[in-house]
Amino acid sequence: MGREPPGPAEDEVPGAAAAGAGREGGGGGEEEGEGRTRGGAEAGGCYLALCARPVHFEKANPVNCVFFDEANKQVFAVRSGGATGVVVKGLEDRNPISFRMEDKGEVKCIKFSLGNKILAVQRTLKSVDFLNFIPDSPQLEYTQECKTKNANILGFCWTSSTEIVFITDQGIEFYQVLPEKRSLKLLKNQSINVNWYMYCPESSVILLSTTVLGNVLQPFYFKSGTMSKLSKFEIELPAAPKSSKLSLSERDIAMATIYGQLYVLYLRHHSRTSNSTGAEVVLYHLPREGSCKKTHILKLNRTGKFALNVVDNLVVVHHQDTETSVIFDIKLKGEFDGSTTIHQFVLPPRSIQPYQIPVAGPASVTSQAPVPCKLYSSSWIVFQPDIIISASEGYLWSLQVKLEPVVNLLLDKGKLMDFLLQRKECKMVILSVCSQILSEPERGSLSVIATVFDKLNHEYKKYLEAEQSYTMVVETGLSRSNPLLKRPVRTQAVIDQSDMYTHVLSVFTEKKEAPHKFTIAVLMEYIRSLNQFQIAVQHYLYELVIKTLVQHNLFYMLHQFLQYHVLSDSKPLACLLLSLESIYPPAHQLSLDMLKRLSTANDEIVEVLLSKHQVLAALRFIRGIGGHDSISARKFLDAAKQAEDEMLFYTIFRFFEQRNQRLRGNPSFTPGEHCEEHVTFFKQVFGEHALMKPTTF
Repeated sequence: MGREPPGPAEDEVPGAAAAGAGREGGGGGEEEGEGRTRGGAEAGGCYLALCARPVHFEKANPVNCVFFDEANKQVFAVRSGGATGVVVKGLEDRNPISFRMEDKGEVKCIKFSLGNKILAVQRTLKSVDFLNFIPDSPQLEYTQECKTKNANILGFCWTSSTEIVFITDQGIEFYQVLPEKRSLKLLKNQSINVNWYMYCPESSVILLSTTVLGNVLQPFYFKSGTMSKLSKFEIELPAAPKSSKLSLSERDIAMATIYGQLYVLYLRHHSRTSNSTGAEVVLYHLPREGSCKKTHILKLNRTGKFALNVVDNLVVVHHQDTETSVIFDIKLKGEFDGSTTIHQFVLPPRSIQPYQIPVAGPASVTSQAPVPCKLYSSSWIVFQPDIIISASEGYLWSLQVKLEPVVNLLLDKGKLMDFLLQRKECKMVILSVCSQILSEPERGSLSVIATVFDKLNHEYKKYLEAEQSYTMVVETGLSRSNPLLKRPVRTQAVIDQSDMYTHVLSVFTEKKEAPHKFTIAVLMEYIRSLNQFQIAVQHYLYELVIKTLVQHNLFYMLHQFLQYHVLSDSKPLACLLLSLESIYPPAHQLSLDMLKRLSTANDEIVEVLLSKHQVLAALRFIRGIGGHDSISARKFLDAAKQAEDEMLFYTIFRFFEQRNQRLRGNPSFTPGEHCEEHVTFFKQVFGEHALMKPTTF
């Protein structure tokens, strides 16, 4: 589809720049007799959906022309050349912009600068008109004609809030707009024959189609007042063209950023005579410096009309004939032939999830059932990276990937993890997959579980290392010499130990569905994986192992784990062992040995035990290291009273009475020990006669 606005009878949106790879589904391509099951949703598991809150605009009709600006992601509805109103709406915009402008002829292209401060309108092939939308600025239009004589303007792109590029059939002209002076200043221009152009706002790169065949592409990069010419490259056409006429159409090209890198996507339709099994998408990597190289080929295995989107770093290919879409992930392994990687689609073809259009109108009327939207309609136009517009229905959607259905479509759990870890909103889905492979009926083998844990901890370690490097640079003061240094972003792919403990492992052990040997093996597998990536294991994971062993009376295994240091020493672990003494007497000595190895301050250990209401364990520990003559009686009596266990209080009170008798010859507490309230409490509960009497020899 061309750049000119539609004729009165058409229902199409003229793009503000090329839509890329089939605005209504990249034509060309011979249709072969493959199975065309319409609406591939019948198999379930739609993994693509249109956004729930689309932009609704007035449909294209003879009076109303509709335009789309790819940089601001805005739809312009221009009525009667603007005389009866222009309404601008965007997915991010809370409030639409409405204004009128003088009808000075048919509008070919209309866009706001970044920030919506200056409006540019193209009505002729020779000039662009400008209108300031700055408060207290006069609403007077000013015009800029293209500098090159006999050139026609194909379109224009805003590269910043005040910089604009005119693309003509004879080159490009880069201007700075001076809104206060209501004029433009030419910054740079370049002469080159242009067939068509394309703009990628995310990377500020304009791509020009040059030469007679149109398959030599010249990119230009724009940044803060500068224009850089990148190295040109040639798109390999499927076969030598029979005539010297334009052979590469803009509808078969798209530009998009995938995993932070800019790619040019070429939809190559194979003719019937070739041995190929259908069309393919060829990805050319376009670096800021160096030459552009063909790096990936995405095999479609079918022919017909296609359109491309890029969502969440996935290349989505829509196929109009079968009304299905497929997705490709260039980070997943493919076949490498020495120069390019060949990819098959990740998941089986599925339709976009069915979408209901709400019926507009007064409340009394809107009780009508919503109307199903015609998916893959011939009036759909796609724009990069993720926009779909239906001009006939007056809707603009962003396309979204749904991860939950993917879980049941991608059965190889290792590949599933590789796929999910690259997605933006992946955390809860990954955690649910981890729970799924630990439970019936989906329970995986230990080797599968180990693979999943290793993939998670690989990402976790990468983040920890980046965080550590950043902290080191900041602490050494080197960050001042590197102002571009940024703290590493914690993505949802970072699944740490607390995530696994809270959402997966603690729930799994509590359910007690699995055999205990499997439960312990899973916990030890996760700890092994953490150790393999040299990630310090948090004590609560060891505690989970110990509690599970104790629940199943596997004390011999607990003893072995501790003896051979499978469970690393830590204060919380030692305290847990102390508390197990009543059910497993050797635990007391095991914990003392651990604490000695830790050479921890004894006071601290006592504090930890008391805070966990392990008063007797704390007392036994102090006696074990011979410090019971100097400890504060009040601290222990406070803790015993808080435990709300009368017999415990009696035992602790009696212990200190006996200590007083042994050390001072009298069981009573001295005023300096501040135990008066505890003596009173003891009398209230047990009676005065229960107090120990002094013994004399």
